[in-house]
Amino acid sequence: MMLREEIFQYVKEKYRIEPDYPFSTYPSFPVLRHEDNRKWFALIMDVPREKLGLKGAEYVDIMNVKLGDPMLVDMLVQRPGYFYGYHITRSSWISVLLDGTVPFEEICQWIDESYAVTASRRKKQKIRPPREWIVPANPKYYDIEHAFDSVREIDWKQGRGIKAGDTVYLYAAAPVSAILYKCKVMETDIPCDYSDGMLTITALMKIKLQKRYQPTRFPLKKLKEEYGIYGVRGPRGVSDLLSEALEK
Repeated sequence: MMLREEIFQYVKEKYRIEPDYPFSTYPSFPVLRHEDNRKWFALIMDVPREKLGLKGAEYVDIMNVKLGDPMLVDMLVQRPGYFYGYHITRSSWISVLLDGTVPFEEICQWIDESYAVTASRRKKQKIRPPREWIVPANPKYYDIEHAFDSVREIDWKQGRGIKAGDTVYLYAAAPVSAILYKCKVMETDIPCDYSDGMLTITALMKIKLQKRYQPTRFPLKKLKEEYGIYGVRGPRGVSDLLSEALEK
């Protein structure tokens, strides 16, 4: 029971969520769920040890959480204190023993993972890890080659899905046709109401220069031949292979 209280305190402090007790027939089974989509991200139960294949008939607390990778589930169940989800879909849920076998830090890690996996699409966007993007820049509309000559931060048209903390690589379209800058996204959702018939902007993001590239370093020809990028017409993700090359 002590570990239950530690878990409740952790979830309350980090996510501002209190346990819910929805089962009248099992009043000792608390559920932790999202406030918006009402999905569970953790269920705590007390079950007989023998039901888990353990010695003894006494009851023990377990916590069911959902993981994003079924292969991770298969790996974890090889370790003490982990079991395939008890009375729940086994491919993605896992049961964690709450008797001290699994360190509290690990328990919190799986709570966070389950919280992220079961979150609504809108919430997932907010809590997801930082991503890397290639963002196009058309020299017809903006002097991208000299954008950072006198400043290190500029406002730029915000691409869908980009959030603060992400990395954007600015790709200058023809006639340059190359990646020129690596920038950090400092702020997003800056209101903007601009339209000239050719270009419409409803939101801006503030980006900070981190690195410059010579046009000959990552031209479109190289992006095509080595990284399978045949054009940049809108924000797109960066592969691990290209990310490593851009970091060198």
